[in-house]
Amino acid sequence: MNFIETRGNDGIKKKEVSFSEAIKNPSASFGGLYVPKEIPILDKNFLKENINTSYKDLTLKILNLFEVDIDDDILNEAVTLYDKFDDKNDPVPLKKIKDTLFVSELYHGPTRAFKDVALQPFGHILSSYAKKEEKNYLILAATSGDTGPATLDTFAGKKNIQVVCIYPANGTSDVQRLQMVTKSDKNLKVIGINGDFDDAQKALKSLLASKSFNEELKKEGISLSAANSVNFGRIIFQIIYHISSYIKLLKQNEIKDGEEVYTIVPSGNFGNALGAYYAKKMGVPFRKILIASNINNILTDLINKGEYDLRDRSLIATTSPAMDILKSSNVERVLFDKFGSDRTKELMDNLNQKEYYKLSAQELENLREDFRAFYSDDSFAKMVISEYASNGYIMDPHTATCIKAYNDVKCSKIKCIICSTAEWTKFAPTMANAIECGGKRHNDIEALKILSKNLNLKIPEKIKALFEKEIIHSSVIEKEEIEKEILSFLKRSN
Repeated sequence: MNFIETRGNDGIKKKEVSFSEAIKNPSASFGGLYVPKEIPILDKNFLKENINTSYKDLTLKILNLFEVDIDDDILNEAVTLYDKFDDKNDPVPLKKIKDTLFVSELYHGPTRAFKDVALQPFGHILSSYAKKEEKNYLILAATSGDTGPATLDTFAGKKNIQVVCIYPANGTSDVQRLQMVTKSDKNLKVIGINGDFDDAQKALKSLLASKSFNEELKKEGISLSAANSVNFGRIIFQIIYHISSYIKLLKQNEIKDGEEVYTIVPSGNFGNALGAYYAKKMGVPFRKILIASNINNILTDLINKGEYDLRDRSLIATTSPAMDILKSSNVERVLFDKFGSDRTKELMDNLNQKEYYKLSAQELENLREDFRAFYSDDSFAKMVISEYASNGYIMDPHTATCIKAYNDVKCSKIKCIICSTAEWTKFAPTMANAIECGGKRHNDIEALKILSKNLNLKIPEKIKALFEKEIIHSSVIEKEEIEKEILSFLKRSN
């Protein structure tokens, strides 16, 4: 299967590329993104016929449907990385919380967040190509908290690979920051910036598209790629767990084959929601994809009003920092799928130049065929954390935002699947504050101990160990200095 560009072709890049080309060089014409030329459709019996298929084998089947041009031995090795998850036989468990509420726990990987589900196999694939081709790659990652640790983990120590991870210095939890800045592998560089995630992501996209930066890398014999969800290598693996969660409902006899369900996705950069959208297009009977946001509710405005408006709008720091995003990259892929490349380019040009675009009434109706949107504030999330903990289920602040959507649709009796994106350990101070119902703000160590004791929870050894590790990456710079810092790192490394 070939891949095409969301904003059309500039006459310089190829009009179509293979999957391997798209993941190695994810920057498309006019600053756009790569998408599959066609979305494969699941056979009508696919879902029920795979009730007893392992997650690893299901992954290989879906990749085969996309006809990815990756060697079978590389793919087979890539999916064995799911053996590193808490339960190798069930790396993405589905838990029943209420009669109509289920949680797909996506955080049981090495860095305790859903990004591991995609980045563990994706990292192996890209590393294998670098080794096979004897080419050196620079992998860029911008993170709001979870992409960074997962990227650094998957590429740590890999030959022919260097990684630069950019994060907002005051925009992640302490655990997320420590997962990055304590990494000692020589091929990794972590850069804190005085700015927010949107600044980090803008820098990443700018560098991917920069002719001068790419020429500098070429002098050093280095090719450029990215680990963010601008890279479809991330998205393809995020489709699979949405398909898997529906199959698990079938296996648990909670639904009949073909029965519609809701999926609820806490959304920042929209990659997780995009995975659900593609799964729906492939044939998973999601009635709607419910988008949950925090007070940075740019996606709620888009889906409810048809407006993407960044004018006079500033990012608000919340207790769900991985969703503190105003420029959601993967919305563009949905726009392309629904409205085509010409309209997508027009809309994205308007956003870049005027910080605003508006959909027509018909376009908004089209968008809302698949999506609904809700948002909540920090106080709501804390209330939810406390309420559900008292009933025996622990959810992090991002997952808690999904309950707003669930409360709206639960009277319909349609089953709901929440995508839980991070483990409670990554946001312990917020969790402890919620459990204590407005108690004092604890530091991470104190909060982890309080939660472990009061809720009888086990703190993973990898999380405990973070607080004893040496800080390796201490630099915090202005966003204008990012390119210079990266080039300096590369020259020192080479």
